[in-house]
Amino acid sequence: MGRDEIIASVQQHAAGADLSLIEGNKGLYDGLDLDGSNSNAALAELLHAPVVLVIDARGMTRGIAPLILGYQAFDRNIRIAGVILNNLGGARHEGKLRAVIEHYTDVSVLGAVHHDPRLQITERHLGLMPSNESTEALQHILQIGQVVGSQVDLDTLIRIANSATTEDPVAIMPEATTNIVLNKPPTLRIGVARDQAFGFYYEDDLQAMRAEGAEIVIVDTLSDAKLPGQLDGLFIGGGFPELFMDQLEQNSSLRQDIHDAIESGLPTYAECGGLMYLARSLSWQGKTRKMAGVIPGDVVMHGKPVGRGYVRVRSTGQCPWPGEESGKELLAHEFHYSSLENLESGLKYAFDVKRGHGIDGKRDGIVYKNLLACYTHFRSLHGYNWAKRFMEFVRQEKSARQQ
Repeated sequence: MGRDEIIASVQQHAAGADLSLIEGNKGLYDGLDLDGSNSNAALAELLHAPVVLVIDARGMTRGIAPLILGYQAFDRNIRIAGVILNNLGGARHEGKLRAVIEHYTDVSVLGAVHHDPRLQITERHLGLMPSNESTEALQHILQIGQVVGSQVDLDTLIRIANSATTEDPVAIMPEATTNIVLNKPPTLRIGVARDQAFGFYYEDDLQAMRAEGAEIVIVDTLSDAKLPGQLDGLFIGGGFPELFMDQLEQNSSLRQDIHDAIESGLPTYAECGGLMYLARSLSWQGKTRKMAGVIPGDVVMHGKPVGRGYVRVRSTGQCPWPGEESGKELLAHEFHYSSLENLESGLKYAFDVKRGHGIDGKRDGIVYKNLLACYTHFRSLHGYNWAKRFMEFVRQEKSARQQ
C-alpha cells in the first residue's frame, strides 16, 4: 500500500467509528527494510498514532527500564504513550515492575495482566486460529475481555486514542480505495467459499468486489450439495482445508459440481487454500483425500512452512483477466505449509516469482480455462486492483455467454 492509500483507508473506516485500533505485527521497529520504512513505527508516524507497548515481562524486573528507554530513544518521532505488562507472575512481580518503571521512566503503566490459562488461544501456524472455525470463539473472546478489562485501565487507553492528531484528507484517493466508496448496483452473482475450511478473506477486497457490481453468495464447501444457482463467478480464498479434508472429500456432489462448472468456463479465482481444494488430492498426517480434481497436481502438507512472507511476482501476460500488463511486478504475500506436486507439464502460469516460493519457487498462478489459482495472496489495491479486473472478466464472460 502506498502512503496516501494507507491514510485514505484509515480515514474511510474511522469515519463511522469511535476508536481505531492498529494491531502491530511483530515488534514496533521490526520490518523488511533496514531503514524501517515498513515497520509498525513507520505506520504510527505516518498516521500520528500514539503507541502502546505490550511487553511480555516474564522473569523481568529492573531490566524492563532499559528496554522501555531504548524503545523511546530509538526513534524520537514515535510517541510511546503507555505500556501494558503481560504474563506477570503475580501481585509481587507487578509491584516490582511498576516501581522500576515509575522510578526510571516517564511512561505510564496502563495495566498488568497476570499469567492466566484462560487467556490461552489455540495455536496453529504462527498461532492463527480463525474465528469462523470455532463455535466457542465468541465465548472465549468475552472471557478474555473480562480478564484483561479487569487488569487494564481501558478509560485511559481510550483517552490516549482520543489524543491522536488527525491527518488532513488525502487530496487524491487511490483508485482501489475510491472503488470501495463508489458502489455499482449488483449485476454479478459471485460465489465465495466461506465456512470452517475457508475463511481467510480481506473484507476490503470483498467490498471492492461489491463496489464493482458483485452480489456475494456464500458457498459452504462442507454442507452445500451444489453450487448456488446462476453464478457468474467463483472465489475460493485461503483457509485450513487440511483440517476438514474428510468432510471435503465426503461432499462429493459439490466437488463434482465445482469441477464441472470450471471445466465449463466459470470464471474462478482461487488463493492458497482454494488452490489446494481444486487439486486432485490432499495429503496430511498419513492420510490422502480426494479434492475437486481441476488442477492436475497433488497437494502435500509439510511440518514447516514452504512459503511464508512478502513476495514479489512478475506478470507473464498469461492471466486471462483484462488489463494484464506483461512484465509488471506485483507485491503480495504467501503463507502455506503445503506444496503442489506431481504437476503435469505444459501448464500456463500467470506469474514468475522474483521473491518467495509460489508453486515451485519459480512460478505461481496456474491458468486453466477461466481459472486463476495461486499460492500468493493479493490485496486489491492501487498497485494491483484485482477485484476490479476479476469483475470485469466475469462481466465479459457473462456477456459472451448471453450472445
